[in-house]
Amino acid sequence: MSQHLTWYTKSFSSLTTNELYDILKLRIDVFVVEQKCYYPEIDEHDKHPETLHVFAYTNNTIAAYLRILPKGTSYNNYISLGRVVVAPASRKLKLGHLLMEKALTTCKQHFSKQNIKISAQEHLEKYYQTHGFTRDSAMYLEDNIPHISMLKKH
Repeated sequence: MSQHLTWYTKSFSSLTTNELYDILKLRIDVFVVEQKCYYPEIDEHDKHPETLHVFAYTNNTIAAYLRILPKGTSYNNYISLGRVVVAPASRKLKLGHLLMEKALTTCKQHFSKQNIKISAQEHLEKYYQTHGFTRDSAMYLEDNIPHISMLKKH
């Protein structure tokens, strides 16, 4: 990888104003505009005191992001990963797998021995399988995009 990446893991209250802006802009640009999902992208889960925001910058530009949600936010009995996104300008860097590796390492450090459940876009099933997730549901529509539930046991 030719470009230098700087990785961060922060709680909501630790994010700088610029980091928060960059994260929200990336999420809205991809999930709302690019994928045409018109929904309230910003939710209270971002601010939960145990939510962790994992992201990378390259050349002062956000390149990749996801959030780790504690039990009781998306799922009662599972922690969860969500808002998994790589910036369009950084997709050529193949950051998706590195982002997931960072997330899973962070889960082990902060949420030891807890199973992880995700709502994955169905076309990304193989991507998540390479990181130990197994399909846990039939296809369902979420914001008019086919999704599946997937589970990773600790």
